[in-house]
Amino acid sequence: MTETDNRTGAGDATEPGMFCLVLHSHLPWLANHGRWPVGEEWLYQSWAASYLPLTAMLRRLSDEGRAHLLTLGITPVLAAQLDDPHCLAGMHHWLGNWQIRAHEAAGMPDDAHRDLGAREHRASAAALADFELRWRHGGSPVLRDLLDREAFELLGGPLAHPFQPLLDPRLRAYSLREGLADAAARWNCTPTGIWGPECGYTPGMETGYAEAGVTHFMVDGPALRGDTSLGRPVRESDVVAFGRDLQVSYRVWSPKSGYPGHGAYRDFHTYDHDTGLKPARVTGRTVDSADKAPYDPALASAAVDRHVADFVATVRKRLRGESERIGRPALVVAAFDTELFGHWWHEGPEWLEKVLRALPEAGIRVGTLDDARRQGYVGEPVQLENSSWGSGKDWRVWADDQVSDLVQLNSEVVATALDTVDKTHDADTAPGRPALRNRVNDQILREALMTVSSDWAFMVSKDSAAGYARDRAHKHAHATREIAAAVSAGKEVAANRLAEGWNRADGLFPGLDARRLPGRDQRLTGTEGGAS
Repeated sequence: MTETDNRTGAGDATEPGMFCLVLHSHLPWLANHGRWPVGEEWLYQSWAASYLPLTAMLRRLSDEGRAHLLTLGITPVLAAQLDDPHCLAGMHHWLGNWQIRAHEAAGMPDDAHRDLGAREHRASAAALADFELRWRHGGSPVLRDLLDREAFELLGGPLAHPFQPLLDPRLRAYSLREGLADAAARWNCTPTGIWGPECGYTPGMETGYAEAGVTHFMVDGPALRGDTSLGRPVRESDVVAFGRDLQVSYRVWSPKSGYPGHGAYRDFHTYDHDTGLKPARVTGRTVDSADKAPYDPALASAAVDRHVADFVATVRKRLRGESERIGRPALVVAAFDTELFGHWWHEGPEWLEKVLRALPEAGIRVGTLDDARRQGYVGEPVQLENSSWGSGKDWRVWADDQVSDLVQLNSEVVATALDTVDKTHDADTAPGRPALRNRVNDQILREALMTVSSDWAFMVSKDSAAGYARDRAHKHAHATREIAAAVSAGKEVAANRLAEGWNRADGLFPGLDARRLPGRDQRLTGTEGGAS
């Protein structure tokens, strides 16, 4: 790749180094597991507010001949929902309902509701038209088109988003390889980079990454002791860790401040109770919802322009400072959850597009993580230690006392699943005969992977719909145990019936094949940190 292949706008790069924007797109499996207040509604809100605008923005910039705009992680579990027929039908219904609510607001007698209704009608009509034109056959065709244009670099990940450092080494290796294969099946693109769930890492995982074909992955800045100016080969491997630059990333989103909290932006938490729409602006961080001022799009757009200019200036200053400090062109990586842009921060998609235009106009080279790796933005190896991007940058969110019951549950369920699959495989395998696919074993592994999703412990630790999270973990654990018990008792008919029943709710990852699970005696490298 030449130095000019990844330019995103007119003009030559005049600033030192490279800037990479990385977005991580993820939601747990929500289909068929509740609707409101937690469940499919969460998926449809994020789809409408974040995924539709993001892909539309990438398409516009790509139509202008721009490429290598950003690095986009899409977890297999989210990709499955964007392709799932049930979710597609539900999303179409949700968009229609959004338009109906807009019409209800527009029909109310006061000016505030009429303005709100008109604004929401325009937004819902545009989203509905985009969805019906491009998305009705799933998200894969939409993303495949953008990948073919080289609009972004795809980051993959393991099936069902487990916290990998605490996962049994066999299931960890299986989940990663199956996740990469799932991406290849959907998009004809096998990612070489990944965003490991929660940026969770333990020594040895880099070896497993290398064996799976992964060349680079994301960590949080403190995992590199705050020096994120270059990617770093991890330990004795050639696998490169890229760190999130907190100084730049926190300009946008931080625990205490950031652009979305500006008073002109639409308030996420305030609803119009008649229509469920959001009529207010933030106004002030300490202002009660009842006292919030009406949303004004012009004020919000002006704030976006100021924050775009501030971010470009921040990136420029950071690139210059880090390049001078290390004596060579430096790398700056800003990384966020995709859902921040649109779902949590209404104006986020507008800000993103303007930033991606403004950065190259300011002489800043923009590229992907793979661009950075290939073009030599890599320093000396690092002895990476246990880390995550959660509170404390350690594992406490997924392993501390408040979730000890889930840690124990995960350990027991994984042991049950692996033991059952192993015994079935041993009984069904005869010398000289190929093993036949076993849909019961497939569903056992599918439910076990759903049990160990990192989302459940996160939601409990953060007290965010903790009851729903615990219910989901135990529901999938029950499914695993119920099917496994029928298998162990020799009740083949019952086991098949149970597996088929659970598959109707949890039928994601149709390519998942238990025959590819590493055997008990298969030597696994990169498992030094494995637990359970």
